Amino acid sequence: MSKVSLKVVVAGRTYPLTVQESEVEKVQRAAEDINKAIKQLQDNFAVRDMQDLLAMTALQLSTRGGKAPVSGNAPQADFSEATAALKALSDDLDALN
Repeated sequence: MSKVSLKVVVAGRTYPLTVQESEVEKVQRAAEDINKAIKQLQDNFAVRDMQDLLAMTALQLSTRGGKAPVSGNAPQADFSEATAALKALSDDLDALN
């Protein structure tokens, strides 16, 4: 399989990734899921600090065992790429403090 360059936006920041061609859709979905989770937390709680929102999102994903909720026979999502992107973002935010 060939690798492709991909840019994903997580929490308003763009991350360049190189992934297998077969993983592109999965990575894009994971970034989308993370952004939706962050938006939901922003809407439901008075938390505005992005590092706090990312930490809360990471906790939510971790308590699901890194898997998306299963509905019917839908395949479970693998959040390993998203977790790596979150870690990189968290490290970047830590470096600013």
